[in-house]
Amino acid sequence: MEVAIASPAAKGRPREFCTEQALASALRVFWKRGYEGASMAELTAEMGITKPSLYAAYGNKEALFKKALDLYEREKLAYVGEALEAPTARGVAERLLRGALAMQSSSCDPKGCLNVIGAVACGVEAESIREEVLKRRASSQAVLIARFERAQADGDLPDGIAPTALVSYLLAVMQGLSVQASANASRENLEAIVETALATWPGR
Repeated sequence: MEVAIASPAAKGRPREFCTEQALASALRVFWKRGYEGASMAELTAEMGITKPSLYAAYGNKEALFKKALDLYEREKLAYVGEALEAPTARGVAERLLRGALAMQSSSCDPKGCLNVIGAVACGVEAESIREEVLKRRASSQAVLIARFERAQADGDLPDGIAPTALVSYLLAVMQGLSVQASANASRENLEAIVETALATWPGR
């Protein structure tokens, strides 16, 4: 566990804080408010550190968001890597959709998708954030497309199905789950979306 030294207190020794715990707190703020909506005051308050300590440990707000995005992908999107290991294309889709469902149904995290929130950031200050999120999304899409192309070559997907379109469809459903969850849709409704998508899956 990495521990950073915060700015000296008014009296006594400097305070220490766990950078990973503070980063997890920052992630929750960004997830709930979005990049532009997360103020430095709220970030530092939730992280339990001062602004100088934030800059010393993480860099500026943009660097903090990117580190929070790394944590989000590492912990909250771990199911994506597990999905790619499924033996069939349908298995990949099912693990992706059920993983997204589990995340959106969790009671301990904000609803919605941090990647979607970052991608729609529109201010001049946030342009680099939007580009970073889109770059990461494109990388994930490329991996999924390659997996479905392999499935098609193995006869696991019909020849008439375009892997690129299939990935776009899957991601659209997953984003739809996050939007519905943000609007307080019930787990039953979210499960129905997943089951409907799987019922229309091409091939085996």
